Amino acid sequence: MSETKKRLLTGLQSSGTLHIGNYFGALKPFLDIYQDYESYLMVADYHALTSLRNPDELRNNIYNVVKDYLAVGVDPEKAIIFRQSDNQDHMELGWIFDCMVTVPFLMQAHSYKDKVAKGLEPNAGLFTYPMLQAADIALYDIDVVPVGEDQRQHLEYSREAVGKFNRAYGDILKEPKELIYDNVGVVPGTDGAKMSKSYGNTIPLFGSKEEIEKAVMSIVTDSEGKHPEHVYNIHKLLKTEEDLASLYEEKQGRYGDLKKALAEDLEKFIAPMRERREQITDDDVKKVLAEGVERAKEMSHKTIQKVRSAVGINL
Repeated sequence: MSETKKRLLTGLQSSGTLHIGNYFGALKPFLDIYQDYESYLMVADYHALTSLRNPDELRNNIYNVVKDYLAVGVDPEKAIIFRQSDNQDHMELGWIFDCMVTVPFLMQAHSYKDKVAKGLEPNAGLFTYPMLQAADIALYDIDVVPVGEDQRQHLEYSREAVGKFNRAYGDILKEPKELIYDNVGVVPGTDGAKMSKSYGNTIPLFGSKEEIEKAVMSIVTDSEGKHPEHVYNIHKLLKTEEDLASLYEEKQGRYGDLKKALAEDLEKFIAPMRERREQITDDDVKKVLAEGVERAKEMSHKTIQKVRSAVGINL
């Protein structure tokens, strides 16, 4: 990794079966920039324990999220892909940050309040989650963390923890900044609303040709307008408006034909990623994670030793 590049970290948690909304909303923006940074991709399995109690599901999630990122094109030679639980520096710095902040401060976290309001158990791990997240970032001298606008507070909490530590012990840790993706619009689902598993309006990212066709043919169309807006708005994700102009002019009013054209273009786009994913084995994932954590530890061990010396643990 080049020392001249800024460092970027993103946490990976499996969200189950991915759809094209996940790809265009999160995966592609990351793919477009990750090689411009010294990028760390962390599988956040300790974070998952705040709500997940099924060990088989957790193990499967770890394999699946790594396979997803490799399949869409992330090169493990050009990014450090590792698992949080393989590096105990995270837990140590997380505990030190716990000792830096107050209970009232943690009680103001939007994500904690929202999850408890939705019925999630208010366990201590969920409560202190922001400090483990701050440790994830601070260990690697991270410059930027890609987040959605609604996640900006996560970085504010990380900066607060780092700031309190530095004020107490000296300028040891770097304060990260958020990286808000520009020009990432809402990806429409088959009903025109935002594509979401909870709405049941998705097109699967790694789906079979038949699954893609079924989803596309279910797209809601209306009888008004020059062309079916929901079909067109999804098609624009794959081609420019100029490329689509002649197609939609030629097949104006023939909604079934336009859906078939969209299904064909989606299949051309998805098939190579689907085939790559099918070739990735669990052993491949283990190898990527084992190599990645060794590279991650090269940085985190330096940081944790500076922290231990600063707080007085090192003799």
